Amino acid sequence: MDRGKIVLYIALLQSVIAVVGSFFFSNVANFAPCILCWFQRICMDPLVLILAAGILLKDKKVVWYALPLAIIGWLVAVYHNLLQYKIISEAVSPCSNSGVSCTNLYVNYFGFITIPLLSLVAFTVIIVCLVLYYYFTKPSAVKMVKVSAKKKA
Repeated sequence: MDRGKIVLYIALLQSVIAVVGSFFFSNVANFAPCILCWFQRICMDPLVLILAAGILLKDKKVVWYALPLAIIGWLVAVYHNLLQYKIISEAVSPCSNSGVSCTNLYVNYFGFITIPLLSLVAFTVIIVCLVLYYYFTKPSAVKMVKVSAKKKA
């Protein structure tokens, strides 16, 4: 299996883990998601289907379908983390009047790992994998690998 496929499978696996984790936190642990959590879910959930379809159809343009959702989700996750770690005041939070606070700490592993941080890491892994996939599958990268292999032989 080539490097491009491997990183695409890693991105798919990461998105599946994130979606399963999200469903676990809301449906099993009964943590009520805030509005920023919902926006992150809106970006993450379709990534499972988009990445799976891209792999099954061997569509090299899957990056262009998945990357915008991953970047938007990453930006929301960054904002959510800034709120969670009190770098940005909760007064500017969209969650303050909607019921569930965006700064609720349902999970706090090792004193710093929160649900928004898990989301940020997941989106970061997916973005890195998609960028690597693009790099590994673009024609110039394939030509460079073939040329360097010929020089070694």
